[in-house]
Amino acid sequence: MKSNNTVLIALFAALIVVLSLMPPIPLPGIPVPITLQTLGAMLAGAMLGPVRGALACLLYLALAAIGLPVLPGGRGGLGAFVGPTGGFLVGLVVGAFVTGWLARLLAGRATGAWTRVAGYLAACIVGGIVVVYAFGVPWLATVTKMGFSKAAMAVAVFLPGDLVKAVLAAWVASRVERVWPMLGR
Repeated sequence: MKSNNTVLIALFAALIVVLSLMPPIPLPGIPVPITLQTLGAMLAGAMLGPVRGALACLLYLALAAIGLPVLPGGRGGLGAFVGPTGGFLVGLVVGAFVTGWLARLLAGRATGAWTRVAGYLAACIVGGIVVVYAFGVPWLATVTKMGFSKAAMAVAVFLPGDLVKAVLAAWVASRVERVWPMLGR
């Protein structure tokens, strides 16, 4: 791996850490708070591509696993991975990979500025929301013993905010791509 790839992976892992410093907003009735981690995973995947984006999220989770307080609320350690949010954490890695893969497929082939933004947006929605939820909801249902349908309904309150994050990530990725196209390679 080239040193510039290592730097970009570390930079985006640090970006996710910074986004995680925003205090989590707890919601009544569900043990999963509102955070900006998914925004970081969407940005990493869309801007770095599938492999480097997933590696940036994996580095972030490795920092959390060794006990550094990089998760929202200053949490860290392996206990975070077995709690109600563990599936969402693992989903960040796969979500960043899928976001990056779809971004290269959709936005990479786009000819106009708006079609590029639309490609990034579709990639962020599928990878950053659908894939992360596909890992997080079953995990949440299993850990809390609330049932899959109830867990899916509980996380539905996150959809509006996650859609705003996807729009923001798509816009940022398309703007950065215009001035620094090497990020997508």
